[in-house]
Amino acid sequence: MNLKALSLVNYKNIESKHLEFDPKINCFVGKNGVGKTNILDAIYHLSFGKSYFNPITSQNIRHSTDFFMVEGLYHRDHREEKVVVSVKKGQKKIIKRNGKNYDKLSDHIGFLPLVIISPADNDLIIEGSTTRRKFMDGVLSQTDSNYLSLLLNYNKTLAQRNALLKYFAANHTFDNANLSIYNEQLHQLGTEIYNKRKSFINSFIPIFKERYQHIAANKEQINLTYQSKIHDTTILNLLTQNLPKDRVLQHTSVGIHKDDLDFSIEGYPIKKFGSQGQQKSFLIALKLAQFDFILQQSDDTPILLLDDIFDKLDESRVEQLMKLVDDNHFGQLFVSDTHTERTEAIVKKISQSYKIFELT
Repeated sequence: MNLKALSLVNYKNIESKHLEFDPKINCFVGKNGVGKTNILDAIYHLSFGKSYFNPITSQNIRHSTDFFMVEGLYHRDHREEKVVVSVKKGQKKIIKRNGKNYDKLSDHIGFLPLVIISPADNDLIIEGSTTRRKFMDGVLSQTDSNYLSLLLNYNKTLAQRNALLKYFAANHTFDNANLSIYNEQLHQLGTEIYNKRKSFINSFIPIFKERYQHIAANKEQINLTYQSKIHDTTILNLLTQNLPKDRVLQHTSVGIHKDDLDFSIEGYPIKKFGSQGQQKSFLIALKLAQFDFILQQSDDTPILLLDDIFDKLDESRVEQLMKLVDDNHFGQLFVSDTHTERTEAIVKKISQSYKIFELT
């Protein structure tokens, strides 16, 4: 699969732009603020129906306008596919494939597999568990449509249980029979999600460790661990045990929506004990392992976006990374950078065709 052409209207700071791409490497170069990352984000938007950097839809509309449109023309499975994402202020976002509206966004996820590596990925280390769950859920959602359906149903049921807890508190009442219906649904859905997450992590860890060794070129022991209270009991038991606490808090304090990933180096948290270089290598390995996992599970090679990472990595790590992407294992690559000469010098070392777009 590759993206042949991209058209943008009123997307972020871009009024109008049409670009036609090389099937292998495409580089966007220019000063900060000219829209390099916004073009990458538009490509991301076509795969996921939302921005990677700002998921609030209305904030992706260019100032002083009331709509945006992103259109991508892809070559996939020996045919052309046109995907359009558009939104008008005050109206629902529309995603079309070959002129036909999707009824549900979830039907589109996984159709255009994609992985992005960006300085913003540092949030995976420094932010809370929500960010790391989103990473795990994002990988699984691209490779397992049933997983995404389970997750959406779980979150819907969770919201209903929370609303019922608030109702009990506001009306000084309690109905265990009503609550138990949601408990059972959360148990069934959550157990399936937990089992899929556990299976994913078991498959993912060896791929991740191999990628880290290639990038870091050293013998550091790194690991990631799936943390969940479901390891030792059932969701139903947890909900029952924590009911008094949930009634006070007026929301559900336990379940798979509280799971986390633990990142470590030499047995210690990488957030506290990893150097900047180790953390960067860890994150890039994480994303390349995501690429590998999706490739294994999918019929298509994911598109890979590299946002401003040449500025954030030392020369040896850039060289290691580009050696990896010089492998035919990778498909189409999109890169943003601030230095034209540096970018061209790097891509010339790769035995693949390329195209450079200078933005002003």
